[in-house]
Amino acid sequence: MAQINCCLKRIFTVFNIFFAIVGGVIIGLALLSQIVTNAEGGGNLEGRTTGLIGLYVLGSATMVIAILGAYGAHKESKVSLIVFLVCMVIGSLMMLRAGIPAAIARPQLEGVLEEKFRQLLPLDKASDEVQEMADSMQLSLHCCGLFSYTDWEDNIPDSCQCTPVEDYECRMVRLTDLYRRNSKSIYSKPCFPIIMRYVHLGADILIGVVFFLAALALLGMMLSSIMIHQMRHPNRSVVLLNVPTIFSAAPPKYQELNNPPPPY
Repeated sequence: MAQINCCLKRIFTVFNIFFAIVGGVIIGLALLSQIVTNAEGGGNLEGRTTGLIGLYVLGSATMVIAILGAYGAHKESKVSLIVFLVCMVIGSLMMLRAGIPAAIARPQLEGVLEEKFRQLLPLDKASDEVQEMADSMQLSLHCCGLFSYTDWEDNIPDSCQCTPVEDYECRMVRLTDLYRRNSKSIYSKPCFPIIMRYVHLGADILIGVVFFLAALALLGMMLSSIMIHQMRHPNRSVVLLNVPTIFSAAPPKYQELNNPPPPY
């Protein structure tokens, strides 16, 4: 005999299908990020491996939990639903613990990154790895220098060169070396504002995803709690709200005494 309301079971099944799709999207994003970073030579970026592993684990765990919840609803397994409920409680707490500090720290990202990038200046005296990363960034973002073209001093690389046929803002600068003075057309925009635009966009997406997963976990926690309650009390009838009756057809508790007139 079915112990769970049929409508609730369908809603919970649809919820878990959507939850599994979210897990698949997270795995797809991790795979796409891995392919893009490998193609652009970013395989040795600091924290890349840890971030990819975290995305794979999060996506896989989301799909496994969704399958567990759907199985528990379909088979009306109390153990599966209890495990699902515990996972939802832990997941919501973890998402909130990660999302709230991230939202608080977002306005401080620009200052932290600016301080780290200024430690790399001047770029022409930085390590070969930093110079290769800067060249790749300037070619892809069409910018020159982190904060200005003067970050390269007078050794501006060819990755800063801007041709007039391109649809980007160019500027002419005079370069002076030991032998001659010449001019070069370079990109007028520095790279740091462009980097920060992408960093802020990524941070907003990440914070939105975290709070979205937290909201899904809270919704799953509510639905699974209701289903467990129905399984524990299968014979309890549905309680409806009864509006108290103000006007009743019952006779009043008193009656008016009509005395007959005295005889004459």
